[in-house]
Amino acid sequence: MSRRIAIIGIASTLLLSSLACQALSNILSTPTPVPSPTPTNTPLPPIPVMPGPEHPDEPVFISGEIPFTSPFFLDTVSEAFVMLEDQGGFIHRDLEFEFPLEGQAIGPVALIDEGTLSYQLALPAIPQGTLADVDNDGQEDTGVLVFAVAYWSNTWGGPFLEPRDGTGWSTAYASTTTDPDRDHEIDGGTLVVWAQDDEQGFPTGFGDDRKLFTEDDPTAPIPAGYSLVNLDQEPFKIYKEAQPYISLLEGDTAVNDFSDMSYAEAFDALFEKVSVEYPFTPDKAIDWTGLYDEYAPRMARARNDEGFYWALKDFTLAIPDAHIGISFNDLIGRIFFENHGGSFGMILIELSDGRVLVQDVLPGTPAERAGVEVGAEIALWDGLAIGEAIGQAEPFFGPYSTEHHRRIEQLVFLTRVPPDSKIELTFKNPDGEYQTSTLQAEVEYDSLFEWIPSFQVDLLSPPIVGEVLEPSGLGYIRINTFSDDYNLTAQLWDHYINSLNDAEVPGLIIDMRVNGGGSSGLASAFAGYFYDEEIVISRRSYYNELLGEFEYKDPPGRIKPGPALFEGPVAVLVSPYCISACEGFANSLSYRENTIIVGHFPTAGAFGEVGRGQYDLPADLSLQFPTGRSETPQGDLLIEGTGVIPDILVPVTEQGAMGEVDTVLEAAIEALSEQ
Repeated sequence: MSRRIAIIGIASTLLLSSLACQALSNILSTPTPVPSPTPTNTPLPPIPVMPGPEHPDEPVFISGEIPFTSPFFLDTVSEAFVMLEDQGGFIHRDLEFEFPLEGQAIGPVALIDEGTLSYQLALPAIPQGTLADVDNDGQEDTGVLVFAVAYWSNTWGGPFLEPRDGTGWSTAYASTTTDPDRDHEIDGGTLVVWAQDDEQGFPTGFGDDRKLFTEDDPTAPIPAGYSLVNLDQEPFKIYKEAQPYISLLEGDTAVNDFSDMSYAEAFDALFEKVSVEYPFTPDKAIDWTGLYDEYAPRMARARNDEGFYWALKDFTLAIPDAHIGISFNDLIGRIFFENHGGSFGMILIELSDGRVLVQDVLPGTPAERAGVEVGAEIALWDGLAIGEAIGQAEPFFGPYSTEHHRRIEQLVFLTRVPPDSKIELTFKNPDGEYQTSTLQAEVEYDSLFEWIPSFQVDLLSPPIVGEVLEPSGLGYIRINTFSDDYNLTAQLWDHYINSLNDAEVPGLIIDMRVNGGGSSGLASAFAGYFYDEEIVISRRSYYNELLGEFEYKDPPGRIKPGPALFEGPVAVLVSPYCISACEGFANSLSYRENTIIVGHFPTAGAFGEVGRGQYDLPADLSLQFPTGRSETPQGDLLIEGTGVIPDILVPVTEQGAMGEVDTVLEAAIEALSEQ
C-alpha cells in the first residue's frame, strides 16, 4: 500500500472466542502494524561521530523518531529505510521526478513501540543530487543541493528506489510538511541543504505567494557544506548542528483522533469532515442533513459504549459503501456473540435459478441431527419463503457497495442467530420429500469460517501462487492479496510472468476471486506486464478545503509498461470478494483486446480511497470513510457501486454448488482454448 495513497478492502474483525478471535481478526481486521522492519524493538544505538576540528558544528549525522498513527504505515513493509531525499522534484514541481540512484544515501530504522520508529542517517561527505539555483539574484549560479529526510520502503528491483517505488517528493513521514490543498506545496519542517562554496544563496521565507522556490522568495547567503533550514520560523532559520535530532512528520495520513471527546462531540467532529469529504454523495444520493437529524440525537442519548456503537453502526449502514467500516474490539465481539454467535451447522448457496441448496452440513450440529443432507433444497425458513427470508436478513459485516455482494452475505447471516434460538426449517433432501423440523442454534463458528471465502485463505500461503494447468497447458496465477509483503509479492509476480513467458504458455488465467485489495500502486505495476505502451485509465479527485469543492489530482492514473510483457490471451476470474485494489487490477486488464473477465458476479464495487479517512473515536472504536474518487478519463464514475462486470457471466448451478466442478475456472479455460 502506498504511503501516499492507501487502499484497502472491507475492514471487519470479530472477537468471539480465543480461537475465533485469532482466525477472524487475521482476515477481517483493519490492517495493523506488522513486526518491525528490523528485528529489534529498541531504538538504534547511538553511533559516535567525531566532527572535524575546523568545523565542529558541520552536520554529519542525523537521527530521530518517526511517530505514526496510520494503520497502514508498517503494514506489508519488508525493506524500510530513511533516505536523504533529493527535492529536485518539488523544486521543479515534477510529480514524476525520479530519485537519482547515485544520490540515494539511506539509513536504518527500528521499531521502538507500536507507534514510533527510530532512524539514523549518516550524511555523505559530498552528496549527489539535483543542483538548483534558488537565490533569485538574476545570475546563473552553481546552486545548491536540497534534501529532506524521508521514510521509504523498497518494493521493486534492488535495495534502492526505482520509479515504480515512487517519484516526486514525500508528502508524509518526512522532515517536511506539505499542504494537500495546494498541490502538496512544502509549507514547513526542516530541509537539509548542501552548498559547495559560500557564494550561494537560499530563501529565507515563502514570499507573498506563500510558495517555496519561487521568484518572490527573499534570500540570503548560505554557508558552504551542509546547513539545516527550519521552515517553521519567519524568517527561516539557517543553521549548522553536527548531530541534529529531527522527528519525521506523518502529514495528512495521520488518523483523525476524536477519542477523547464525548459521544456527541465525536460524532459532530466526524460528521463535519465526512459530510463534505465523502466523494460519492451525488452518485449515492446521500442526504447528509437528513442523516444528521436522524443520528445526532441518538449519539447524544447514548449513555454507554454499546449505545454509541449501535448508533454509529446504523449510521454507517445508511451509506452503501463497503469501504466504510468500524474496526472491532472486545465490546463488539460480545455484541456479535449475543446476536450472531449461534448457528445450525449448515452452509447454503443460492443458485441462479432461485433455488437455495445446502452446500455442506457440519457433523454433530443441529442441522445434521435434524436430518438435513448435503444437496437438500430449502423451501421455507421459519414460515417465510426462502428468497423472502434472505431479503430480510441484515448482515453484520455491512455496509456494501453493491446489492449482489450484500445478497451473498444476507444468506450467510440468515443462519447466524442468537445462541439457543429456534427456527422451523422446511427442506427436501435429494430423492426425498419435503419435511419440516425445528432446529435450535448452538454456538458455532466453523460454518462461518468455511462459508465466507476471505476466511478460507491459508495464512501460511504465499501472496501469489502459480502453475501450468493440465491438460490445457494454460498458465494459472492466483493473487491472494495486494496487502502482503510488497517486496515478496513483487518478486513472485515477476518470477511467474517471466517463467510463463519462458514456457511459452498459450494463455493465462489470473484468479482474483478472493483478494481483499491493498496497494493500488502494486496492482497498477502488475498490470504493466500486459501492456507495451502507456495508457491512461483514470483520474482521481479529493475535496479541497480552500476551494470548497472536489479537485482532480495529477498525474492521472496510468498503466506503464513493465520490465516483461505477457502478450497472450488472459482470463481474469472475479467475485464479490475481489475488492478495491483487486478491482483496479481487473479493470486495468479489461482494456486489453485479448482479456476476458469471468465470474458468477461482478466484483465488490468498492473503489474509494481511504488513506486520509481514518478516525479514532470513543469506546475504543476506529472508523474509516473514503475520501478519494476515481473516474474514467471521460468523467464517468469508475467501479464504485457497480464493480467490474464479467464478460462471461457464469450461472451458479447445482453442479458447481456441490463442488463437482469449478464452473468459473472451466468457463475461463474453454474461452481461452477457443482463442
